[in-house]
Amino acid sequence: QVQLVESGGGLVQAGGSLRLSCAASGRAFRTYAVGWFRQAPGKEREFVAAISSSASSVNYGDSAKGRFTISRDKPENTVYLQMNSLKPEDTGLYYCAASFGWRRPWDDDAYDLWGKGTQVTVSS
Repeated sequence: QVQLVESGGGLVQAGGSLRLSCAASGRAFRTYAVGWFRQAPGKEREFVAAISSSASSVNYGDSAKGRFTISRDKPENTVYLQMNSLKPEDTGLYYCAASFGWRRPWDDDAYDLWGKGTQVTVSS
């Protein structure tokens, strides 16, 4: 059973950067597409970015385009989310999720496994 653990969150000033990591146990993780989602208090969960198992396809939510980059390191069984030019509205709990297949990567219902999240807080 693949388990996901997020890390790298924290408190950062607006304009700063953070790199989130999604580490997984189990070699099967290499066959999963991985997505990042975030949820701010009182708001619905929002799609941020996703990457296919082969890393040949990526997809970004509108809020992430041009500022965030998703990548994966297969030997390390880790997916990264590099976040630059952070804004206060990027504040939220960031989750990674894994999907066995590349289908509707922006849809959280398409994902089979979820981590517990890492908090990102951007101060103005």
